[in-house]
Formats: sequence, structure tokens, C-alpha cells
Amino acid sequence: MSIAERYQKVAAEVAEAAVAAGRAPEDVLLVAVSKTVGPEGVAEAIEGGARDFGENRPDQIVPKSAAFPEARWHFIGNIQSRRISEIVASATLIHSLYQLRHAEKIDHAAAELSKVQDVLIEVNVSGEASKSGVAPAEAADLVRAVAALSHVSVRGLMTMAPAGDAQAAREAFAGLAELAAQIRAQLPAEDAAVFTELSMGMSDDWREAVPLGATIVRVGRAIFSESYQE
Repeated sequence: MSIAERYQKVAAEVAEAAVAAGRAPEDVLLVAVSKTVGPEGVAEAIEGGARDFGENRPDQIVPKSAAFPEARWHFIGNIQSRRISEIVASATLIHSLYQLRHAEKIDHAAAELSKVQDVLIEVNVSGEASKSGVAPAEAADLVRAVAALSHVSVRGLMTMAPAGDAQAAREAFAGLAELAAQIRAQLPAEDAAVFTELSMGMSDDWREAVPLGATIVRVGRAIFSESYQE
């Protein structure tokens, strides 16, 4: 099966899962995480209908976004201060923000480009030491602080679930959705109106995420790896 065919298969399954959860297919955005492939792989995914791609390194998002400006590019990796200007120049949406000092630098870089940078706040819902993200108890304060920046727009929250445990994944995703609802209720109307996104669910657990409110799923191996087995 080609990359284009695998993308179409996953996209159809995500749409079906949304409908099964009582949601519209367009309510869940599929981001093809292309970090393991080169431009040829991206081109194949675009042939299959992909329009949103995720990268976790500046060295990848910068050249790929330049090569494929028709696509929307999502930065999903660890943010390095010295690379923020490159990330902001390339990314439609940054999923992995969890430090105010980085938000302030994103704000400055976005101002220089005369853009407003959309971001998600990464939350470590599971509390795993190996995972990045702000603690749930501190998320609301960070959202408010970042939302106050003039060239940054907080669009919602992101999390990563414990690997290999469907029930733990469901608990993490439910926790993120509940936290988002609590934060949204506390925000001024203007900020609450755009605080709508929940980026949660990857190749092995997006099926748990969609019924719990995911608006973005980040799928790499199921699209780009020939060896991936469901």
C-alpha cells in the first residue's frame, strides 16, 4: 500500500470514528506526521489528499514548508529558544508550548513577521516524568499569561498519552478535555471563542481520543511506515 493509500485509509477511519461519536467528519483534523520521510513522502501524502503535516525539528519543518507552501505545517516537537524564529516563520500551529519564556519569544518573532502565531499549550496530564508539558494545575495560569501576548493566540491544549495502555490513554484524553472545558469557562469571551482545539491521539491511540473530543490527531507511522501494524 502506498503512502497516498495509507493516508486515505487513515483519513476515512478518522472520519468514520467522528461520525460514530456523533460528530461531523470535519470536526477532527488529521495531521500527517512526516518527520520520518523526505520531500518525496510528503508529495505522496499530498497526492492522497493530505494538507496538514507535523514536524518535530526545525531542520525538517523549515525546508519542507518552503518546498510545499500549499500545505499547513504543524510544529509538534520540543521548542528550542534559539530556533523559535525559524519555527514561527514556518508553522501554522505550534502544538508543544509549555513555557512562558518561549511564548514571549514566539510573540517577539511573530511581531517581527507581522503575524499572530497560533499555539496549543502542552499539558502533561499523565504526570509521566518522561513527558513534557505543564502540570494540569498550572495550565490555566499559563493559558491566561500566553493569551495576554499580542502576537500569540492560544487555540487549545495538547497532550501525549501513556504508550501501550488504551485505558490510561482514555483517562489522559478525558482529563485533557475536562481541563480544557474548565479553562475555557474562565477565559474572557474573545479568548474562549478561539480556545477550541484538543490535539490528542497518535497512530496507536487516536481511536481512544476521537470519542473524547479530539479535534486534531497526529498520525505518523500508520501513514508513512510500511511496517506499521494496527
